[in-house]
Amino acid sequence: MRPRVKSALIVIDMLNPYEHEDADPLVASVGETLPAMVRIIERARREDIAVIYVNDNYGDWAAAGAQITERALAGRAPELIEPIAPPPGTPFIAKARHSIFYETQMEYLLRQREIERVVLIGQVTEQCVLYSALDAYVRHFTVAVPSDAVATIIPDLDDAALAMMARNMRADVSGADECAL
Repeated sequence: MRPRVKSALIVIDMLNPYEHEDADPLVASVGETLPAMVRIIERARREDIAVIYVNDNYGDWAAAGAQITERALAGRAPELIEPIAPPPGTPFIAKARHSIFYETQMEYLLRQREIERVVLIGQVTEQCVLYSALDAYVRHFTVAVPSDAVATIIPDLDDAALAMMARNMRADVSGADECAL
């Protein structure tokens, strides 16, 4: 029997103050998808699966995870941050661009922990999640994207991005409760 593939749950860009031009549709989408995100984060922690937060640093290269979390909690929708805020000691990587891999230590961290499969949740499906899934795939990680645990700005592009990930990257695109960790 083949040993179980080691996974990590990656929480993408959920520490957001929602003070940007396309925040309104994103806030609405996060409100709909947040319960699934919370459930899968809690399940990963119960099952001792690595949970790693990767977040835009909004151009502040001195900010660490705690500062980015504080800014998000002080933003316009703290009720969307509180349920998924990373507890102390949670691995956190700051990023400047769309992909969780672009100019970050993500691949090194995953390889060091012998992770073979990434489960991507967060925002925005048609941007950061899609680009991160592609970068994971080209680095030979298996990819899963729980479709009810990713938020979107443009629903039509969300559907297209999920279809692309399933078809082109062989991603497991299922619901958060069905997604294997």
